[in-house]
Amino acid sequence: MASDSPFFLTKVECPICKTINEYETVRMGAYVENRRDSDFCPQDITWRFPKYQGYNPLVFFVATCSNCFYARELNGSFRDWKNDHNFRTYRLKTIKEKHLDHLAVADSFVKRIGEAIDINRYPNKSAILKLLLAIFDEQLCEHHSKLDIGRFYLRIGWIFRHLEKGENPQMSFLKGLMLEIDTKYQMMKNAHRVFQDQVDAFSRHVDNHFDTDAIAANLKSLRYPYRDKFGAALAPLGETLKQLEEKLGVINHLLGEYKSITLGADGSGEQAAFGNYPSFNEFLFEVKKGWDAVVTNEREALEKAVRYYKEAFTEGHDILPGNQQIQAAYLIAELSRRIGDYDEARQYFNSTIRHGQEFIHKNRHEPTQTALARKILELAIEQGRSNIAAMKTA
Repeated sequence: MASDSPFFLTKVECPICKTINEYETVRMGAYVENRRDSDFCPQDITWRFPKYQGYNPLVFFVATCSNCFYARELNGSFRDWKNDHNFRTYRLKTIKEKHLDHLAVADSFVKRIGEAIDINRYPNKSAILKLLLAIFDEQLCEHHSKLDIGRFYLRIGWIFRHLEKGENPQMSFLKGLMLEIDTKYQMMKNAHRVFQDQVDAFSRHVDNHFDTDAIAANLKSLRYPYRDKFGAALAPLGETLKQLEEKLGVINHLLGEYKSITLGADGSGEQAAFGNYPSFNEFLFEVKKGWDAVVTNEREALEKAVRYYKEAFTEGHDILPGNQQIQAAYLIAELSRRIGDYDEARQYFNSTIRHGQEFIHKNRHEPTQTALARKILELAIEQGRSNIAAMKTA
């Protein structure tokens, strides 16, 4: 009988505080990726359970302890950490001490991020927070994995893209309507400002008329009463403009309320406000003050991903020769292209193509082994052309 849930629960003891946590693990076949972007970001995800349609599967990519907020990729290595001799011998003690030290600090980055995670209210944004915690904990170890940190930042970029793009056509339509009404309001406000400027200019012009000394005395006496008459006529107009400004303020407040209600969700049921903050970005900007490795948008995430992928690629410890090396070089090229570093992209696209062709030729009698390399080679050639075109127009 088919399961009525896309998840199964995985119990793992936290290596830091010994809390037994139950993590939701996505079942095989719970969703389908209909295509992938040029940086391998899954696109057009369809869940077999429609209630999760707004969820990015990366919501369940990282396991975070409910007690101490220790975070790590939810994979076989983490589930079996007790039998991981290298982790227990060389990494655990250092990570545990440093993580608990940070947690003990009042208003620490770890505590603020951990307490802000709320999968039910903010699933996709919580996925970003969990990945940031995973990056933080990975960096606590002296010999941390640059490749893993690059992978985590790349996935944060994907989630930002998902949040920006949205998966709800109705929400896109509503945002368009809000943009229209905002534009019309600004036109009305600008018209008020222009009219106010014209009234002020007219008032100054009238004053100049009566301040001139080039008029005969007998004519001045005839004209002088009109100064007060103009002043009396303009005064109510000034009051009307002041009242109009107040009314525009009321309309602006109503617009804020209206947009908050109408655009309260980003397509996944997540509210525009984030906890006590006006927005998720406001929260990220605030926690960034405590740890500058925090990223606040897709571009920043991709910039960090490029940096760590390049370090891992140069050091070569975590990246195996062959398919993995070719894929890493391609990602550095493609992410560099996306952030506008076209010269760097050109170098790595060329490197990807050269090493890809060599690998495919060397293993030409083993098509299964070269299948991935062939796909990456095609992408490198295609995106390399796009990069050259962008260089010419930059």
